[in-house]
Amino acid sequence: MQSRPTLLKGRVYLVADKSGRPIDNIDTDMIFHNAHLAITDLNEMGPHAFGNLQGFEDFSKKVKVGDILLLGKNFGAGSSRQQAVDCFIALGVQALVAESFGAIYKRNAINSGLPILAHEGFAGVPGAFNFASGDQVEINLEKSTISNLTRAVKIHLDPFGKVQMDIYNAGGLYSYGKMVHSQREGTILG
Repeated sequence: MQSRPTLLKGRVYLVADKSGRPIDNIDTDMIFHNAHLAITDLNEMGPHAFGNLQGFEDFSKKVKVGDILLLGKNFGAGSSRQQAVDCFIALGVQALVAESFGAIYKRNAINSGLPILAHEGFAGVPGAFNFASGDQVEINLEKSTISNLTRAVKIHLDPFGKVQMDIYNAGGLYSYGKMVHSQREGTILG
């Protein structure tokens, strides 16, 4: 299995209201509007990320490759549209950290190999509001932690599971399935 980095360093992009509180209940229509669902080329999806989220319509111009998004509760609730995950991959976003994710969104992100981590009550964890856009952070996928290198704060997140790590390392569920199939074929034929 190919090995992808388990230490992710990047800049925080906080998706928050004017008070600095992460926005809750951002649904897939706000992430990637249904007017753009005909777009199937990953390279064309990025400019539409958060195009329907008030105050973030220019997100794709501000986010940088390698950024790590900090998000509120129930991120990605709504439909099963894959573009709501792929638009962040297209922009080079490294990982998503939220209080919680919509169930279908979580599965789509894991299947795509996009690291997502959660902590129920993240905003209530001591130090959680010691994150601001532009801070430098490090995510340790093996230990399920996020460390704010700018402000010397470390928070433990919900575990990044073994299957999630295997799919991430393979580069997505499709590649993971091919790898598992090849290993089984080798065992049977070997």
